[in-house]
Amino acid sequence: MIRKGKDGVSISFQHYEEDGFVFESFASWCYTNRRWEYCKGTGKKVIGMTKIDIISGFLGAGKTTLIKKLIKDVLHKEKIVLIENEFGEIGIDGGFLEDAGIEIREMNSGCICCSLVGDFSEALKKVLAEYHPERIIIEPSGVGKLSDVIKAVQGVAEEAEICMNSFTTVADAQKCRMYMKNFGEFFNNQIEYANTIILSRTQNLSEEKLQSVTHDIRGHNAHATMITTPWNELNGEQILEAMEQKKSLEKELLEEADICPTCHQHHDHHHEHGEECSHDHGHHHEHGESCSCGHHHDHHHHHADEVFTSWGMETVRTYGEEELRQILEKLSNSEEYGIILRAKGMLKTESKEWLYFDLVPEEYEIRKGQPTYTGRFCVIGSKLEEDKLKELFHAE
Repeated sequence: MIRKGKDGVSISFQHYEEDGFVFESFASWCYTNRRWEYCKGTGKKVIGMTKIDIISGFLGAGKTTLIKKLIKDVLHKEKIVLIENEFGEIGIDGGFLEDAGIEIREMNSGCICCSLVGDFSEALKKVLAEYHPERIIIEPSGVGKLSDVIKAVQGVAEEAEICMNSFTTVADAQKCRMYMKNFGEFFNNQIEYANTIILSRTQNLSEEKLQSVTHDIRGHNAHATMITTPWNELNGEQILEAMEQKKSLEKELLEEADICPTCHQHHDHHHEHGEECSHDHGHHHEHGESCSCGHHHDHHHHHADEVFTSWGMETVRTYGEEELRQILEKLSNSEEYGIILRAKGMLKTESKEWLYFDLVPEEYEIRKGQPTYTGRFCVIGSKLEEDKLKELFHAE
C-alpha cells in the first residue's frame, strides 16, 4: 500500500495481520517483532515501539539490494515503512524495489544529513503518528553522513515511541580504500558510526585482500559487527540477526556455561549434548582440591576474584580441519592459555566450507555447518592469556 505524505516524502508499507495478540509484558516488546502487546500491569492492549533501522552506504554500495533481500526473506510479514532519500533530481532505485513488491517514491530535494534534517524530522513524526508501523527503514543518500541521520532520528526519539534498532553501513569491499582516500569525510563517517558493517562484493576478493580491507575498516571502527561472507551464501534472517546483534557468541557461550552475562560470574555448569554430538558421553573426571578444569564445584555466586572473562575475534582467515583440530587439542588439554571453560566458533576453509567447533575442558567437537556472516570464535574462562590465544589462532 502506498501513501503520499507531505514534505516530499512518499512512503510504502506492507501490512500483515494475525488472529491473536502476543501476550507478553510491554517491556519485552523489542524481542517479539509484533505490533501489539498485552500490558500485564493494566490489562490493556498497548502499541509497541517502532523499530528504526538506518541503512547507509556510499554510492552504489548495494543498499537497495540489501533492503530487498531483507524484506523478501524475513521482513515481509511486518508492517514496514520505507523512506528513501536519493541525491540528485532523479532517483533510480524505486524501480528495483517495485520488482520486489515495494513501491516507493524517493525524496530527491536534498540529503537527510543536510538541508532536509528539519523537514525529515517532521515527516518522520507524521509517519509515526498516522501509520504506526512496526519498523521504519531509512535509506539515506549515499553521500550523507550517518552521524547526522542518527542525530535527526534521535531528535524524534525524544518525543516518540521509537526504538533505535540498528545503524548499518553497506561498504563496497573493492572500493573501500579509494573511498577512504578521496571521500573520507563522508565514507569514514558512515563506517565510524555504524554498529554493523556489511561488506558487499567480497566473493571475488582474495583472503589477503579481504583481510586488508577489514583491517582498514577496523582502524575506524573496532567494535561494529562486520559481515564479510558473500550475500548469496546468507539468507536475510542471518543478516538481520547480525544487524540486530541478537546472537552474540560471547553471550551465547556465557549462558551455555551458566555464567551470568551481566556480572560474568559462574553459578553452575552443565554441558548439553545435542543429538549429533560426537563427544564421549561417558567421560567423567574427578574434581579434586587442585582440579583446574574450570568447573566450579558449588552453586554459590562467587566473589570478584573468581569472575570469568571472555576473549574472541571476528576473522576472514581460512582454517584447515587438521589445523583447527591441533588448535583445539592444545586449548583443551593445556593451561598455557588460561583455565578454559568453553570455546565456540565458526570458521571458513579454503574450500569455502564452514567448520563449527565446540569445546569444554578435555573434549571438543568439530562439525561442518552452514555459512555465517563472518568467521568468528570466542573463549571463556579465567586467567586467559590473550596474547597466547591470538598466537594460537593466528589472529591479527
